[in-house]
Amino acid sequence: MSSWKVRYSYLPQQFGNPDPILDELRRFVPTGDFTLGKPLAQFEQSFAKLIGGKHAIGVNSGTDALKLPLRAVGVWHGDEVITAANTFIATVGAIAELGARPVFVDVDDTFCMDVRQVEAKITPRTKAILPVHLTGTMTDMAALMPIAQKYDLPVVEDACQSILTAVDGKRAGLWGAAAGYSLHPLKNLNVWGDSGIIVTNHDDMDHKLRLLRNHGLRTRDEVEMLGYNSRMDSIQAIVGNWLIGQAEAITHKRIANAKYYDDGLRGVRGIRFPVRSPRLQQVYHLYIVFAERRDELYKFLHAEGVEAKIHYPIPLYAQEGLRQFGYRLGDFPVTDRHAREIISFPADQHLTVEQMDYVVDRVKAFYARG
Repeated sequence: MSSWKVRYSYLPQQFGNPDPILDELRRFVPTGDFTLGKPLAQFEQSFAKLIGGKHAIGVNSGTDALKLPLRAVGVWHGDEVITAANTFIATVGAIAELGARPVFVDVDDTFCMDVRQVEAKITPRTKAILPVHLTGTMTDMAALMPIAQKYDLPVVEDACQSILTAVDGKRAGLWGAAAGYSLHPLKNLNVWGDSGIIVTNHDDMDHKLRLLRNHGLRTRDEVEMLGYNSRMDSIQAIVGNWLIGQAEAITHKRIANAKYYDDGLRGVRGIRFPVRSPRLQQVYHLYIVFAERRDELYKFLHAEGVEAKIHYPIPLYAQEGLRQFGYRLGDFPVTDRHAREIISFPADQHLTVEQMDYVVDRVKAFYARG
Protein backbone atom coordinates (compact mmCIF):
# COMPACT_ATOMS: atom_id res chain seq x y z
CA MET A 1 0.00 0.00 0.00
CA SER A 2 1.18 3.52 -0.78
CA SER A 3 2.04 5.78 2.17
CA TRP A 4 0.89 8.83 0.23
CA LYS A 5 -2.20 10.64 1.51
CA VAL A 6 -2.64 12.04 -2.00
CA ARG A 7 -0.85 9.85 -4.56
CA TYR A 8 -0.03 10.93 -8.12
CA SER A 9 -0.56 7.72 -10.13
CA TYR A 10 -4.19 6.65 -10.35
CA LEU A 11 -3.59 3.41 -12.26
CA PRO A 12 -4.51 1.07 -9.38
CA GLN A 13 -7.96 2.71 -9.41
CA GLN A 14 -8.24 3.13 -13.18
CA PHE A 15 -7.85 -0.59 -13.71
CA GLY A 16 -8.85 -1.77 -10.24
CA ASN A 17 -11.27 -4.30 -11.69
CA PRO A 18 -9.62 -5.72 -14.82
CA ASP A 19 -12.00 -8.66 -15.14
CA PRO A 20 -14.08 -7.20 -18.01
CA ILE A 21 -10.91 -6.56 -20.02
CA LEU A 22 -9.44 -9.96 -19.16
CA ASP A 23 -12.70 -11.63 -20.21
CA GLU A 24 -12.49 -9.84 -23.55
CA LEU A 25 -8.86 -10.90 -23.95
CA ARG A 26 -9.75 -14.54 -23.27
CA ARG A 27 -12.34 -14.40 -26.03
CA PHE A 28 -9.89 -12.68 -28.36
CA VAL A 29 -6.75 -14.82 -27.94
CA PRO A 30 -8.13 -17.91 -29.76
CA THR A 31 -8.79 -15.77 -32.84
CA GLY A 32 -5.05 -15.21 -33.39
CA ASP A 33 -5.91 -11.76 -34.79
CA PHE A 34 -2.92 -10.15 -33.11
CA THR A 35 -1.49 -7.92 -35.86
CA LEU A 36 -3.58 -5.09 -37.34
CA GLY A 37 -6.62 -6.99 -36.11
CA LYS A 38 -10.30 -6.20 -35.85
CA PRO A 39 -10.04 -4.65 -32.34
CA LEU A 40 -7.54 -2.12 -33.70
CA ALA A 41 -9.81 -1.17 -36.59
CA GLN A 42 -12.64 -0.68 -34.10
CA PHE A 43 -10.49 1.48 -31.83
CA GLU A 44 -9.28 3.60 -34.75
CA GLN A 45 -12.85 4.26 -35.84
CA SER A 46 -13.91 5.15 -32.30
CA PHE A 47 -10.92 7.44 -31.75
CA ALA A 48 -11.44 9.29 -35.02
CA LYS A 49 -15.08 9.85 -34.03
CA LEU A 50 -14.05 11.01 -30.55
CA ILE A 51 -11.67 13.64 -31.92
CA GLY A 52 -13.82 14.53 -34.92
CA GLY A 53 -11.22 13.56 -37.51
CA LYS A 54 -11.62 11.51 -40.69
CA HIS A 55 -8.87 8.92 -40.11
CA ALA A 56 -7.07 7.47 -37.07
CA ILE A 57 -4.02 5.21 -37.35
CA GLY A 58 -2.85 3.19 -34.34
CA VAL A 59 0.92 2.99 -33.80
CA ASN A 60 3.20 1.61 -31.11
CA SER A 61 3.89 4.79 -29.11
CA GLY A 62 3.20 8.49 -28.82
CA THR A 63 6.73 9.08 -30.09
CA ASP A 64 5.99 7.22 -33.32
CA ALA A 65 2.68 9.07 -33.53
CA LEU A 66 4.85 12.15 -34.11
CA LYS A 67 7.71 10.56 -36.05
CA LEU A 68 5.58 8.90 -38.74
CA PRO A 69 3.63 12.02 -39.78
CA LEU A 70 6.85 14.03 -39.81
CA ARG A 71 8.32 11.42 -42.16
CA ALA A 72 5.12 11.46 -44.23
CA VAL A 73 5.39 15.23 -44.82
CA GLY A 74 9.00 14.79 -45.98
CA VAL A 75 11.19 15.45 -42.94
CA TRP A 76 14.55 13.71 -43.32
CA HIS A 77 18.27 13.99 -42.61
CA GLY A 78 19.54 17.56 -42.35
CA ASP A 79 16.12 19.18 -42.19
CA GLU A 80 14.91 21.46 -39.39
CA VAL A 81 11.68 21.17 -37.44
CA ILE A 82 10.45 24.07 -35.30
CA THR A 83 9.08 23.04 -31.91
CA ALA A 84 8.70 24.21 -28.29
CA ALA A 85 11.68 24.51 -25.94
CA ASN A 86 9.91 23.08 -22.89
CA THR A 87 8.48 19.82 -24.19
CA PHE A 88 9.02 16.22 -23.09
CA ILE A 89 11.93 14.37 -24.70
CA ALA A 90 9.65 12.28 -26.94
CA THR A 91 8.91 15.32 -29.12
CA VAL A 92 12.59 15.88 -29.86
CA GLY A 93 13.21 12.14 -30.05
CA ALA A 94 10.75 11.88 -32.93
CA ILE A 95 12.56 14.67 -34.79
CA ALA A 96 16.03 13.32 -34.09
CA GLU A 97 15.16 9.75 -35.13
CA LEU A 98 14.61 11.12 -38.62
CA GLY A 99 18.02 12.79 -38.62
CA ALA A 100 16.49 16.26 -38.40
CA ARG A 101 17.38 19.13 -36.07
CA PRO A 102 14.94 20.56 -33.52
CA VAL A 103 14.78 24.34 -33.68
CA PHE A 104 13.35 25.54 -30.39
CA VAL A 105 10.96 28.41 -29.75
CA ASP A 106 10.45 29.79 -26.27
CA VAL A 107 7.03 29.48 -24.66
CA ASP A 108 4.59 31.76 -22.87
CA ASP A 109 2.58 31.21 -19.70
CA THR A 110 0.20 28.83 -21.47
CA PHE A 111 3.20 26.40 -21.54
CA CYS A 112 2.93 26.35 -25.35
CA MET A 113 5.25 27.92 -27.92
CA ASP A 114 5.10 31.69 -28.26
CA VAL A 115 3.83 31.84 -31.84
CA ARG A 116 5.09 35.42 -32.22
CA GLN A 117 8.64 34.02 -32.25
CA VAL A 118 8.10 31.31 -34.89
CA GLU A 119 8.62 33.29 -38.09
CA ALA A 120 12.10 34.39 -37.02
CA LYS A 121 13.12 30.73 -36.67
CA ILE A 122 12.26 29.75 -40.25
CA THR A 123 15.23 29.05 -42.53
CA PRO A 124 15.65 27.41 -45.95
CA ARG A 125 16.13 24.09 -44.08
CA THR A 126 12.83 24.30 -42.18
CA LYS A 127 10.67 21.38 -43.28
CA ALA A 128 7.83 21.37 -40.70
CA ILE A 129 6.44 22.96 -37.55
CA LEU A 130 5.64 20.75 -34.56
CA PRO A 131 3.60 22.70 -31.99
CA VAL A 132 3.23 20.98 -28.61
CA HIS A 133 -0.10 21.20 -26.80
CA LEU A 134 1.51 20.70 -23.41
CA THR A 135 -0.33 19.89 -20.14
CA GLY A 136 -3.74 19.58 -21.82
CA THR A 137 -3.86 23.08 -23.26
CA MET A 138 -3.29 24.20 -26.88
CA THR A 139 -0.86 26.27 -28.90
CA ASP A 140 -2.43 29.35 -30.52
CA MET A 141 -3.15 27.46 -33.73
CA ALA A 142 -5.26 30.26 -35.22
CA ALA A 143 -2.15 32.43 -35.20
CA LEU A 144 0.29 29.67 -36.17
CA MET A 145 -1.48 28.30 -39.24
CA PRO A 146 -1.25 31.52 -41.34
CA ILE A 147 2.52 31.57 -40.70
CA ALA A 148 2.81 27.94 -41.80
CA GLN A 149 0.74 28.63 -44.90
CA LYS A 150 2.78 31.73 -45.76
CA TYR A 151 5.95 29.61 -45.91
CA ASP A 152 4.25 26.46 -47.22
CA LEU A 153 5.27 24.47 -44.15
CA PRO A 154 3.29 21.44 -42.99
CA VAL A 155 2.17 21.39 -39.37
CA VAL A 156 2.18 18.20 -37.31
CA GLU A 157 0.56 18.68 -33.90
CA ASP A 158 1.96 17.09 -30.77
CA ALA A 159 -1.35 16.44 -29.00
CA CYS A 160 0.06 13.64 -26.84
CA GLN A 161 -1.12 15.38 -23.66
CA SER A 162 -4.26 16.97 -25.09
CA ILE A 163 -6.95 14.45 -26.05
CA LEU A 164 -10.23 16.45 -26.30
CA THR A 165 -8.62 19.86 -25.80
CA ALA A 166 -10.49 22.40 -27.94
CA VAL A 167 -10.60 26.12 -28.62
CA ASP A 168 -13.90 27.62 -29.77
CA GLY A 169 -15.06 24.02 -30.22
CA LYS A 170 -12.24 23.01 -32.61
CA ARG A 171 -10.24 20.12 -31.20
CA ALA A 172 -6.50 19.86 -30.84
CA GLY A 173 -5.27 17.69 -33.69
CA LEU A 174 -7.59 19.01 -36.39
CA TRP A 175 -5.56 22.02 -37.52
CA GLY A 176 -2.51 20.65 -39.30
CA ALA A 177 -1.63 17.84 -41.68
CA ALA A 178 -1.83 15.31 -38.84
CA ALA A 179 -1.58 15.01 -35.06
CA GLY A 180 -0.04 12.47 -32.72
CA TYR A 181 -1.57 11.33 -29.43
CA SER A 182 -0.10 9.18 -26.68
CA LEU A 183 -1.96 6.37 -24.92
CA HIS A 184 0.78 5.88 -22.33
CA PRO A 185 -0.58 4.57 -19.00
CA LEU A 186 -0.51 8.03 -17.39
CA LYS A 187 -2.39 9.82 -20.16
CA ASN A 188 -6.06 10.82 -19.85
CA LEU A 189 -7.02 7.97 -22.19
CA ASN A 190 -4.62 5.11 -21.61
CA VAL A 191 -3.82 1.46 -22.22
CA TRP A 192 -1.60 -1.16 -20.56
CA GLY A 193 1.68 -0.14 -22.17
CA ASP A 194 3.13 2.13 -24.83
CA SER A 195 0.77 2.93 -27.69
CA GLY A 196 -0.07 5.96 -29.77
CA ILE A 197 -2.51 7.05 -32.43
CA ILE A 198 -2.42 9.56 -35.28
CA VAL A 199 -5.38 11.55 -36.58
CA THR A 200 -5.58 13.16 -40.01
CA ASN A 201 -8.32 14.51 -42.26
CA HIS A 202 -6.29 13.87 -45.41
CA ASP A 203 -6.72 10.67 -47.43
CA ASP A 204 -3.19 10.77 -48.88
CA MET A 205 -1.70 11.19 -45.40
CA ASP A 206 -3.77 8.29 -44.11
CA HIS A 207 -2.45 6.11 -46.95
CA LYS A 208 1.19 7.03 -46.25
CA LEU A 209 0.86 6.52 -42.52
CA ARG A 210 -0.68 3.07 -42.85
CA LEU A 211 2.22 2.10 -45.09
CA LEU A 212 4.85 3.64 -42.81
CA ARG A 213 3.63 1.88 -39.67
CA ASN A 214 3.80 -1.54 -41.37
CA HIS A 215 7.21 -1.71 -43.08
CA GLY A 216 5.90 0.15 -46.14
CA LEU A 217 4.01 -2.97 -47.25
CA ARG A 218 1.25 -2.46 -49.81
CA THR A 219 0.43 -6.16 -49.62
CA ARG A 220 2.12 -9.07 -47.87
CA ASP A 221 4.59 -9.34 -50.77
CA GLU A 222 4.88 -5.75 -52.11
CA VAL A 223 6.90 -2.97 -50.52
CA GLU A 224 5.72 0.47 -51.66
CA MET A 225 8.16 2.47 -49.50
CA LEU A 226 10.64 1.95 -46.69
CA GLY A 227 8.73 2.11 -43.42
CA TYR A 228 8.82 1.07 -39.79
CA ASN A 229 7.49 -1.64 -37.51
CA SER A 230 5.11 0.57 -35.56
CA ARG A 231 1.76 -1.17 -35.23
CA MET A 232 -0.48 -0.81 -32.22
CA ASP A 233 -1.08 -4.28 -30.79
CA SER A 234 -4.60 -5.62 -31.02
CA ILE A 235 -4.37 -6.47 -27.32
CA GLN A 236 -3.76 -2.82 -26.43
CA ALA A 237 -6.62 -1.84 -28.71
CA ILE A 238 -8.93 -4.06 -26.64
CA VAL A 239 -7.97 -2.07 -23.54
CA GLY A 240 -8.55 1.15 -25.47
CA ASN A 241 -11.96 -0.03 -26.65
CA TRP A 242 -12.94 -0.74 -23.05
CA LEU A 243 -11.96 2.76 -21.89
CA ILE A 244 -12.74 5.05 -24.81
CA GLY A 245 -16.41 5.35 -23.90
CA GLN A 246 -15.30 6.98 -20.64
CA ALA A 247 -13.09 9.60 -22.30
CA GLU A 248 -15.62 12.44 -22.16
CA ALA A 249 -16.47 11.74 -18.52
CA ILE A 250 -12.77 11.58 -17.60
CA THR A 251 -12.22 14.92 -19.31
CA HIS A 252 -15.08 16.66 -17.54
CA LYS A 253 -14.01 15.32 -14.15
CA ARG A 254 -10.46 16.60 -14.62
CA ILE A 255 -11.81 20.01 -15.66
CA ALA A 256 -14.02 20.07 -12.56
CA ASN A 257 -11.09 19.08 -10.34
CA ALA A 258 -8.94 21.84 -11.80
CA LYS A 259 -11.66 24.40 -11.08
CA TYR A 260 -11.92 23.08 -7.52
CA TYR A 261 -8.19 23.62 -7.06
CA ASP A 262 -8.36 27.06 -8.65
CA ASP A 263 -11.17 28.09 -6.32
CA GLY A 264 -9.33 26.72 -3.30
CA LEU A 265 -5.96 28.26 -4.13
CA ARG A 266 -7.20 31.61 -5.39
CA GLY A 267 -5.84 34.37 -3.21
CA VAL A 268 -3.01 32.29 -1.75
CA ARG A 269 0.05 34.52 -1.70
CA GLY A 270 2.83 32.64 -3.42
CA ILE A 271 0.61 30.83 -5.97
CA ARG A 272 -0.03 32.16 -9.46
CA PHE A 273 -2.17 30.50 -12.11
CA PRO A 274 -1.26 29.97 -15.76
CA VAL A 275 -3.38 31.59 -18.46
CA ARG A 276 -7.01 30.39 -18.26
CA SER A 277 -8.74 31.28 -21.54
CA PRO A 278 -12.57 31.11 -21.55
CA ARG A 279 -12.38 30.05 -25.20
CA LEU A 280 -10.31 26.97 -24.38
CA GLN A 281 -11.45 23.58 -23.14
CA GLN A 282 -8.30 22.60 -21.27
CA VAL A 283 -8.26 18.93 -20.29
CA TYR A 284 -5.66 19.12 -17.50
CA HIS A 285 -3.45 16.18 -18.28
CA LEU A 286 -1.32 18.13 -15.81
CA TYR A 287 -2.59 20.62 -13.25
CA ILE A 288 0.25 23.11 -12.91
CA VAL A 289 0.63 26.38 -11.01
CA PHE A 290 3.50 28.80 -10.49
CA ALA A 291 4.81 28.71 -6.95
CA GLU A 292 7.16 30.99 -5.04
CA ARG A 293 9.86 29.00 -3.21
CA ARG A 294 8.81 26.09 -5.37
CA ASP A 295 11.49 23.66 -4.24
CA GLU A 296 10.70 24.29 -0.58
CA LEU A 297 6.99 23.79 -1.25
CA TYR A 298 7.72 20.57 -3.13
CA LYS A 299 9.70 19.13 -0.20
CA PHE A 300 7.08 20.27 2.29
CA LEU A 301 4.24 18.61 0.37
CA HIS A 302 6.13 15.35 0.09
CA ALA A 303 6.80 15.40 3.84
CA GLU A 304 3.07 15.96 4.34
CA GLY A 305 2.08 13.03 2.11
CA VAL A 306 1.20 14.89 -1.11
CA GLU A 307 2.91 13.39 -4.16
CA ALA A 308 3.46 16.61 -6.12
CA LYS A 309 5.56 16.55 -9.30
CA ILE A 310 7.64 18.96 -11.36
CA HIS A 311 7.18 18.92 -15.15
CA TYR A 312 10.05 19.55 -15.83
CA PRO A 313 12.87 20.67 -13.48
CA ILE A 314 15.60 20.72 -16.16
CA PRO A 315 14.71 22.49 -19.44
CA LEU A 316 14.81 19.97 -22.26
CA TYR A 317 16.99 22.09 -24.53
CA ALA A 318 19.64 22.22 -21.77
CA GLN A 319 19.79 18.46 -21.16
CA GLU A 320 23.10 16.65 -21.61
CA GLY A 321 21.63 14.40 -24.29
CA LEU A 322 20.81 17.39 -26.51
CA ARG A 323 24.20 19.08 -26.28
CA GLN A 324 24.93 18.37 -29.95
CA PHE A 325 22.24 20.87 -31.00
CA GLY A 326 24.28 23.74 -29.57
CA TYR A 327 21.77 25.32 -27.18
CA ARG A 328 22.91 26.80 -23.88
CA LEU A 329 21.14 27.45 -20.60
CA GLY A 330 19.64 30.93 -20.83
CA ASP A 331 18.66 30.73 -24.51
CA PHE A 332 14.95 30.47 -23.62
CA PRO A 333 14.24 32.58 -20.54
CA VAL A 334 10.51 31.81 -20.14
CA THR A 335 11.19 28.09 -20.34
CA ASP A 336 13.92 28.58 -17.72
CA ARG A 337 11.55 30.48 -15.43
CA HIS A 338 8.96 27.74 -15.72
CA ALA A 339 11.54 25.14 -14.76
CA ARG A 340 12.18 27.12 -11.56
CA GLU A 341 8.59 27.97 -10.66
CA ILE A 342 6.08 25.34 -11.73
CA ILE A 343 4.65 22.51 -9.66
CA SER A 344 2.05 19.86 -10.54
CA PHE A 345 -0.65 18.56 -8.20
CA PRO A 346 -2.62 15.32 -8.68
CA ALA A 347 -5.83 16.17 -10.58
CA ASP A 348 -7.07 12.87 -12.01
CA GLN A 349 -10.65 11.66 -12.14
CA HIS A 350 -10.28 9.33 -9.15
CA LEU A 351 -9.38 12.00 -6.59
CA THR A 352 -11.81 12.67 -3.78
CA VAL A 353 -12.86 16.10 -2.56
CA GLU A 354 -11.18 15.28 0.74
CA GLN A 355 -7.87 14.63 -1.02
CA MET A 356 -8.04 17.89 -2.96
CA ASP A 357 -8.98 19.77 0.20
CA TYR A 358 -5.91 18.29 1.85
CA VAL A 359 -3.65 19.48 -0.99
CA VAL A 360 -5.10 23.00 -0.78
CA ASP A 361 -4.82 23.01 3.01
CA ARG A 362 -1.17 21.94 2.94
CA VAL A 363 -0.28 24.57 0.32
CA LYS A 364 -1.94 27.25 2.45
CA ALA A 365 -0.14 25.95 5.53
CA PHE A 366 3.20 26.22 3.77
CA TYR A 367 2.76 29.84 2.77
CA ALA A 368 1.21 30.77 6.13
CA ARG A 369 4.54 29.85 7.73
CA GLY A 370 6.14 32.81 5.94
